[in-house]
Amino acid sequence: MKAWVLHGADDIRFEDMEMPLLEASEVRVQVKATGICGSDIPRIYETGAHRMPIVPGHEFSGVVTAVGKDADPYWMGRRVGIYPLIPCGTCKPCMSGHPEMCRDYDYIGSRRDGAFAEYVSVPVGNLVEIPDSVSFEETAMLEPMAVVVHAMKRGIGADGETSVVPADARIVICGLGTIGLLLTMFLVDKGFRNIYVIGNKDSQRDKAIDLGISEDDFCDSRSEDVSGWMREIVGGADVYFECVGRNECVSYGIDGMAPGGRVVLVGNPYSDMSLTKDTYWKILRNQLDVTGTWNSTFLQRGYENPVTDDWGYVLNRLTEKKIKPDSLITHRFDLADLDKGFSLMRNKSEPYVKVMMIQR
Repeated sequence: MKAWVLHGADDIRFEDMEMPLLEASEVRVQVKATGICGSDIPRIYETGAHRMPIVPGHEFSGVVTAVGKDADPYWMGRRVGIYPLIPCGTCKPCMSGHPEMCRDYDYIGSRRDGAFAEYVSVPVGNLVEIPDSVSFEETAMLEPMAVVVHAMKRGIGADGETSVVPADARIVICGLGTIGLLLTMFLVDKGFRNIYVIGNKDSQRDKAIDLGISEDDFCDSRSEDVSGWMREIVGGADVYFECVGRNECVSYGIDGMAPGGRVVLVGNPYSDMSLTKDTYWKILRNQLDVTGTWNSTFLQRGYENPVTDDWGYVLNRLTEKKIKPDSLITHRFDLADLDKGFSLMRNKSEPYVKVMMIQR
């Protein structure tokens, strides 16, 4: 088969490789769509992966074409999405229903071969069956959507149905890449009325408006004093989602919070993070909650429950046509041309949100 193989930092090659081996409890998936995650770009060009050579790619969908001897033959021919984190199943977080915090996990696309390829092998317990009404492109966005839902629940104290944050709470999202825009989409769908967003591109403003955000509620960090905007226009945020991973963006939130507010750290850090003494004082004096969020909760066949399982929540909204994540796909490439997508995202040569690999 053909695949993009990462041999080292800034050394990714399109080449022939053997079909993936099929362990007893695995299935082989013919990949139909794969999203390029923002985390793939530094992995490909700067840091490399946990082991190499490796095929990256963890946001994907496809069709099961082979099943291992211990896998349920039910899956043969099924349309599926895939939870890329492979938990150990025995550590304390796994046993308590939080595989996203597993202490000894494997991961498709960074620790084992992923989906920038024609085929990939997947543990049967990581499969999500998809109805015909949900496209392969939408399915390939299940993973970032579940990450967003997990973050949303951390921010609004929700269990999938109820929220401890009232509908008129002032919610600010800083960073309008794929994650920030998907978070906006889900909060709008959830019925929150006062959503404010911070971005630094005209295209981000336009996408936010398309999702129902008023132009007056968009802050352009290129030209505006963000902390002042949060105090004067927002009136102090009750919940602040930091989706960038930069010091200044964390500080914006802490500076502009209402007393007793919650800061949710979503973005992967670009560098070491630090707080000034003044910022730290604001956390103390305003009794702010500062919380992290990581990955998403997937309970294998329990994903049918949208209350306990982030993937179930997303699948419920998709099948009911309440959200339209494919509206954020700006670029599509076939497998052989996927390097154009890598380059576009690294160089930011044109505006983009979600860049997708499609195999017909």
